[in-house]
Amino acid sequence: MRHMRKTGLSIGLALLVCAGLPGGARSGDEPEVVAVVDGIPIPAEVLEEMIQPQLLELRQREDQLRRGGLEELIAQVLLDRAAAARGISVEELTRTEITEKAQVSPAEARAFYEANRARFGETSEAEALQQIVEGLGRQRQRERRAAFAQELRGTYPVEVRLEPFRVAVETGHGPVRGHPGAPVTVVEFSDFQCPFCVRARPTVNRVREVYGDQVRFAFRHFPLAFHEQAQKAGEATACAGDQGQFWEMHDRLWESPGRLQPPDLKEHAVALDLDAEAFGQCLDSGRHASVVKEDAEAGSQLGVSGTPAFFINGRPLVGAQPFEAFAQVIDEEIARAARASGEGTPAR
Repeated sequence: MRHMRKTGLSIGLALLVCAGLPGGARSGDEPEVVAVVDGIPIPAEVLEEMIQPQLLELRQREDQLRRGGLEELIAQVLLDRAAAARGISVEELTRTEITEKAQVSPAEARAFYEANRARFGETSEAEALQQIVEGLGRQRQRERRAAFAQELRGTYPVEVRLEPFRVAVETGHGPVRGHPGAPVTVVEFSDFQCPFCVRARPTVNRVREVYGDQVRFAFRHFPLAFHEQAQKAGEATACAGDQGQFWEMHDRLWESPGRLQPPDLKEHAVALDLDAEAFGQCLDSGRHASVVKEDAEAGSQLGVSGTPAFFINGRPLVGAQPFEAFAQVIDEEIARAARASGEGTPAR
């Protein structure tokens, strides 16, 4: 997927604006200068803007590593507590609750081999089966260890205080769906022609159903360059929004992913009982093209390179993730809001 970059204030223009600044001197009101080329200063803010998307990606990866490491430490403490409560060693507990419950049977290994025979090339059947048993076994042990640690959280309370990586994300110009006082805001950058975005709809709808007034949603456009119909589809939602039916058009487009040409969009407007003439004039004129462009530029500055990309209270969640991935972040954010207000964690 092609990464759309923000045009914004060009480096050349920024340098011209700052060209009158002395190369070395800097008062409290003057920008920090990171280099001077032939008397022309390069401000730190220009450098930061230029590399912001890459920095955000690095910081997100750092956050993933920290949280992964923390989860491993939490799991180890939970295993220690559970083993002590049962009067056995951690090794014994690991064997009975994880290793023995993550075994790969010969029949399972055989089935995997038959379904993936070509992947093993000239490897002998016996060696391939051994690799499968070991590989699947390690994978299942990781999954079982995580599942068992989650089970133990029901007995031994865990409060995660590590502040997750988050960025400041605006909701944009479109309407926000949900209770204004919801403790969680989900901002989605998406493309109406993107199959992965369509695939994410059931999960998004389930989040709305499960969490109700605890979560509100904002939609921002991120049409990918190779999706020719995505730009006008995005404009169509803004044109419908002029008549108070942004979300109605939004929902209808997801239900009709193969009908995004301008004539189709105008038919959707008729089906929604919009003023067809006003909608058509809006769509044909490109009145809201700048809205779509502004959203895409904002997404690029946040490190968005593909769709769908979600920000849950500023915490990135990329791709058509399962409901459980959303629920984990949303539950943490609801609990965080409850602690901040001094209330108990609301039940979903």
